[in-house]
Amino acid sequence: MPPATPVFDEERDQPWWLGSAAPRNLADLIVHHAETTPGRRLMSRWDGSVWVPITAATMRRQVEELALGLIAAGVQPGDRVALMSKTRFEWTLVDLAIWAAGAVGVPVYESSSAEQLRWICEDSEAVAIVVEHRGHAATLASVRDELPDLRHVWSIDAAGDLPGVDELARAGAELSGRGDGEALLAQRRDGMSRDSLATLIYTSGTTGRPKGVELTHGNFLAEVTSAIEFLPELFEDPDACTLLFLPLAHVFGRMIQVAVVLKGLHTGHSDVARVTRDLPTFSPTFVLAVPRVFERVYDGARRKAVKAGKGKVFDAAAQTAIRYSEAQEGERGPSLVLQVKHAIFSRLVYEKLRAALGGSAQWAVSGGASLGPRLGHFFRGIGVTVLEGYGLTETTAASTVNTAAAQRIGTVGRPLPGFEVKIAEDGEVLIRGEHVFARYWRNDEATEEVLHDGWLHTGDLGSLDDGGFLSITGRKKEIIVTSGGKNVSPAPLEDVLRSSPVVSQALVVGDGRTQIAALLTLDPEGVAAWLETQGRSTTDLADLTEDKDLRAEVKKVVDEANQMVSSAERIARFRLLSTDWTEASGHLTPSLKVKRNIVLEDFADEIEALYPKVAS
Repeated sequence: MPPATPVFDEERDQPWWLGSAAPRNLADLIVHHAETTPGRRLMSRWDGSVWVPITAATMRRQVEELALGLIAAGVQPGDRVALMSKTRFEWTLVDLAIWAAGAVGVPVYESSSAEQLRWICEDSEAVAIVVEHRGHAATLASVRDELPDLRHVWSIDAAGDLPGVDELARAGAELSGRGDGEALLAQRRDGMSRDSLATLIYTSGTTGRPKGVELTHGNFLAEVTSAIEFLPELFEDPDACTLLFLPLAHVFGRMIQVAVVLKGLHTGHSDVARVTRDLPTFSPTFVLAVPRVFERVYDGARRKAVKAGKGKVFDAAAQTAIRYSEAQEGERGPSLVLQVKHAIFSRLVYEKLRAALGGSAQWAVSGGASLGPRLGHFFRGIGVTVLEGYGLTETTAASTVNTAAAQRIGTVGRPLPGFEVKIAEDGEVLIRGEHVFARYWRNDEATEEVLHDGWLHTGDLGSLDDGGFLSITGRKKEIIVTSGGKNVSPAPLEDVLRSSPVVSQALVVGDGRTQIAALLTLDPEGVAAWLETQGRSTTDLADLTEDKDLRAEVKKVVDEANQMVSSAERIARFRLLSTDWTEASGHLTPSLKVKRNIVLEDFADEIEALYPKVAS
């Protein structure tokens, strides 16, 4: 099959998306590839035993059959169509079909509760929804009576009496067979411009009810064309490919989906539960993840080493990788001794770690939260450079990113071409560019709070260094002000605290208090591995929250965090919790960010216990 190289405009000698055939909207992307390189392998689908390639021509046919099925069902241009599913090939297929029908996609996290699903469908006035399976169908059924605008429901997998997307495709094929399909789809594409609404992505709701972020076709096209230009290390290799496993309901995964379709790169789909099995068989050249995924890769590898009696070897290898990466930033580079040690550990340890990511990945992109310098240096040291970036749903994902040509670990990189970043007087990060959203869906008040004079006020605090690299230091709304008037940003402290193998999540507290403190949840697997090193048997986590030796182990990472800050910002006390914070418990967003307000409310007694009353 033809390699996934860019198609150039003959007149201007530049990529097609910048030439005379530049896309007007996202529905044009599949059409272009099918007409210019129909045999190009765009995607592969796992059938249970092998990856089955799907060409551009086949992809276009499947997308357009679904799109015609939507049109036959009465979906009009601009109608909102919701999609609730984990990341899988059908997610992308349905998403592209919604655009091909001239409609607006409304993604819903597959883990969403009935109330969250109800709110998103009600607020967006969705006329139809595609759910994945029976569980989602049951969730929807519990609130269906409250959604008068919702006229159609289809399922990807068998879901009781619900019609499947295969029936939708058959209806579309029948319409196409009557000779009306091509003209209908062309009409829908012609009716969309870069200013047309492409999707409503609802914020994760860390600070209240989710808001619908309006993103246009032009927002996505500005974002992905800039990213492709800025990151040739990801996109220019003719054999470049990636395995998508982040939630496509999140703007980060969705943006990359559009980028690989625009570029025509080979793509597969997986999910967090299956990805460790799929990475070796698909062997992507680059991967995308949130920091928590990289933390789990590191912690999991260390646990295996400890269990095999090679914990000291792993720790030495990890320290060598970090030192090797740090030395690369110096004028002299790694010393000869360090190079030799690095080469030895590359054979003993690093090759196995790279194999866990598929064996071919030299690059990874991290977004959604802070990665931290330790993990950044570790992964670069083992041969997989993590390019950390920064963006919001409101900026169609990345506004800044580190690149192979310019990387400073510990920062989130420089602005992408055509995008602007500046720091306000109070330290807030402001962003401007064609990738910035225009408004929140039917919420003028919220829009006016964040958009001023063309600049998006992100709510994040940061700084720009002399090279234009952005560092994020915290959230304005999360700044802790102690009773002594000291402003403390909890994020940097929490990043370090989570680096401990025995710690799962961390929340730094102390607003209005005399001292800073922290709530820490225990990682069951990490604690089990630590207990083995102590010659102790695994026991209930609830019995370990006051364990002297375990607290001493956690105190090490608390001390490490405290070295970063002034005495007034140091963590004076911490409390271990046996109950972890998860998405299912309602304490984490689907992108694994802590919902600070909910944790503060649900664990108010535990926080109060960190500040014992002094008898008068």
